Amino acid sequence: MPAYLNAIVKGVSTVMISYSSWNGIKMHANHELITGYLKNKLRFRVRIDKLFQGFVISDWQGLDRMTSPSHANYTYSVLTGIHAGIDMVMVPFNYTEFINTLTSLVNKNFVPMTRIDDAVRRILRVKLTAGLFEHPYADYSFVSDLGSQEHRELAREAVRKTLVLLKNGKSNDQPLLPLPKKARKILVAGTHANNLGNQCGGWTIRWQGLSDPTTEVVYKENPNPNFVKSGKFSYAIVVVGEPLYSETFGDSLNLTLSEPGPSIIMNVCRSVKCVVVLITGRPVVIQQYVPVMDALVAAWLPGTEGRGVADVLFGDYGFVGKLSRTWFKTVDQLPMNVGDRHFDPLFPFGFGLTTKPARTQ
Repeated sequence: MPAYLNAIVKGVSTVMISYSSWNGIKMHANHELITGYLKNKLRFRVRIDKLFQGFVISDWQGLDRMTSPSHANYTYSVLTGIHAGIDMVMVPFNYTEFINTLTSLVNKNFVPMTRIDDAVRRILRVKLTAGLFEHPYADYSFVSDLGSQEHRELAREAVRKTLVLLKNGKSNDQPLLPLPKKARKILVAGTHANNLGNQCGGWTIRWQGLSDPTTEVVYKENPNPNFVKSGKFSYAIVVVGEPLYSETFGDSLNLTLSEPGPSIIMNVCRSVKCVVVLITGRPVVIQQYVPVMDALVAAWLPGTEGRGVADVLFGDYGFVGKLSRTWFKTVDQLPMNVGDRHFDPLFPFGFGLTTKPARTQ
């Protein structure tokens, strides 16, 4: 909670509720957490320097999704959500239905006017403080800064610092990284190696992300073992990962790498020294592939500045990143956290090998 508490103390003015459930209770229906904990205990109602109330907003069709199937009992959903402490409701389509439903609940005294007044007061205070009544439209004065070189360099630095080196060499005294730049011949392989869309993930270009079109480049996306063995490569860089997703479309009960990722790893790494770069939004099951890899890097979703990965692979900078959560062996171990009685991870929370920048290669 510390990061959330700090944000609230410093004056964040809106909080959106998640689709998720906690102990079997939908978050949009959770009065104890929204009103009791967020608004009262964390004081999301009074800012330190002056009287100020932030407001709570639902997620996209969040009230509808409180029931299964969605929208099965909309009157119940509106009643429960408003009582839970939701002040503004995100209704993307039939907003008149929401207005009519809530108005009816107020007229029948199921929702007191004090709850409505509280929500409206919060919303108006935020809008007034933000100056939206005087300046209702976006400020375009900084548009020219979007995508600027300065911003891209900062993003590239973020990529370098968040890479986590999970394995470096088949033995401790024979590290593979940093890679020598003066190699005679290098193989680059994998579904995510030359695909900016895959490296950015969901919520980029489109809601579920957008994979790049296939382009003829000087690399082999899915090489067979004979190609690798006959290529006389000094080493290979294999870049594979998860398919594009966002929100519930990324839900998975097995958290495995989909094909051809595993086959590419096995075909390449059994035939030549290789470093595997994983492009994922979370830890995935990789235990069975780690023994054939010479090095393994968790790159997460580097976005448009994937050159930051090359900066560290080739030793212009050292690896410094650490795991922000435990990397499990199998999904059967989940949930698993530091301090659990049977804590037996593939890579523990906070793990990350480090390297020094290479001087000359």
